[in-house]
Amino acid sequence: MLFRLLADAVLLIHLAFIVFALFGGLFALRWRWAPLVHLPAAAWGFFVELTGRICPLTPLENALRARAGQVGYSGSFIEHYLLPLIYPAGLTRDVQSLLAGIVVLVNVAIYVWLFARRRR
Repeated sequence: MLFRLLADAVLLIHLAFIVFALFGGLFALRWRWAPLVHLPAAAWGFFVELTGRICPLTPLENALRARAGQVGYSGSFIEHYLLPLIYPAGLTRDVQSLLAGIVVLVNVAIYVWLFARRRR
């Protein structure tokens, strides 16, 4: 039971990290130091997607699930949990490149908007 809960916690942390990497620039509205935390997270998300790597949280979650007697999964977090919701086909390098581009575009748009807002 403990390992299952830990695996679920890793899953939630993983999802929170993805959301933060994508939209964390909005925290700069409230805290000027937020980009210091957000930009490395967004860069990591971009790097993982662009290079086709698997985030270290995925093997950790799988190991915890195995310790809990559950079956882990192959592939990445995005491929296992999010891709079936967004794209019915499997994860391809082209899709990963698209996701990397989305991370960059969303964050550039957020920071351009924030910069323009602060200049006013």
